[in-house]
Amino acid sequence: MENQYRKETICIQSGWKPVNGQPRVLPIIQSTTYKYDTSEQMGRLFDLEENGYFYTRLQNPTNDFVAQKICELEGGAAAMLTSSGQAANYYAVFNICESGDHVVLSSTVYGGTFNLLTVTMKKMGISCTVVDPDAPREVIERAFQENTKCVLAETIANPALVVLDIEKFADLAHSHGVPLIIDNTFATPINCNPFQWGADIVTHSTTKYMDGHAMCVGGAIVDSGNFDWAGYPEKFPGLTTPDESYHGIIYTEKFGKAAYITKATAQLMRDLGSSQAPQNAFLLNVGLETLPLRMERHCANAQAVAEYLEAHTSVAWVNYPGLKSSRYYDLAQKYMSKGTCGVISFGLKGGRSAAEKMMDRLKLAAIVTHVADARTCVLHPASHTHRQMTDEQLVEAGVAPDLIRLSVGLEHVDDIIADLNQALKAI
Repeated sequence: MENQYRKETICIQSGWKPVNGQPRVLPIIQSTTYKYDTSEQMGRLFDLEENGYFYTRLQNPTNDFVAQKICELEGGAAAMLTSSGQAANYYAVFNICESGDHVVLSSTVYGGTFNLLTVTMKKMGISCTVVDPDAPREVIERAFQENTKCVLAETIANPALVVLDIEKFADLAHSHGVPLIIDNTFATPINCNPFQWGADIVTHSTTKYMDGHAMCVGGAIVDSGNFDWAGYPEKFPGLTTPDESYHGIIYTEKFGKAAYITKATAQLMRDLGSSQAPQNAFLLNVGLETLPLRMERHCANAQAVAEYLEAHTSVAWVNYPGLKSSRYYDLAQKYMSKGTCGVISFGLKGGRSAAEKMMDRLKLAAIVTHVADARTCVLHPASHTHRQMTDEQLVEAGVAPDLIRLSVGLEHVDDIIADLNQALKAI
């Protein structure tokens, strides 16, 4: 990391670094294409013989400056932006999996990710075994197969708030010669850097805390550069054997630690096109500049709200990793000692009907299909984000029918608590 800047400084100074006479603020390169003087120059770009830009579906300078900032925040070797967090998770897996391959998946991942792996990618011939992240090592071990190509989990599960034992999963993945992919959306690189604990690839829905204002959908993939793809050539032929669509380039030989991201950019973006708009990347960068300040406030507010809910007579249970009563408190202290996130899950003694009644009475907190932005918002996952899942799958994912997901915003904490208080009185 350049000059070993701290994260607060990286959020402001990294990425776009203007030289004499250039704009101080990151420019939006709102162009689909780029001009070159000779046909030979353009040809070398298409052969991946030179670095440069030729079509924004693959790469755009604005996007790359923002990706570089996220890369530095995570301590990675290379990064890319995608059009959404869902696209980031899809690309992260599909970059190393093809028909006939297998993935080990944590059961508590976000419902959209769960459906992506267990339903949509299944149609593509990629199988998946779901595991309980809290299960003993020897139980999870049984999920691995000869054709397993990666493990996918979340730092803090959405909305179950399960804190992953990253070291346990990294050791398991590496013992089977495959990478650990971690969705670090809820913790953000401000509160956790999974690479420090053995993870190999990190994904983000930048739509959440990184943007921070619910303005733009987006995603990111960061590669640590640490996984030895060439050490397992039979497992990862897409990286270790010639790519005939690029005149026989072998990514690991030509691009080293950038092999994984280069392949995802040059091949998957070329063919699938889930690129982020430069305007969205610009707005994402604005959000990143205040990320450390906002995460500190989100966590402080959430801690106070969680303690309030835990003491309320109408509340049946509260799950927040910052509470000492949480079964994940010790793991949270290990991996995220400065704080976890601003999201709380809880249930009411009146069950699902009480949850719906209480939510309808909220005035400050809004019922929206979103989480992790400046405004306090609330959702009933079993009725909304996870409604495609069966009751059995909901339980397996840690999403009880009465679970309320409360995303604590940046408002004054007393106003947030007062809003909850008046709504709870109505049930």
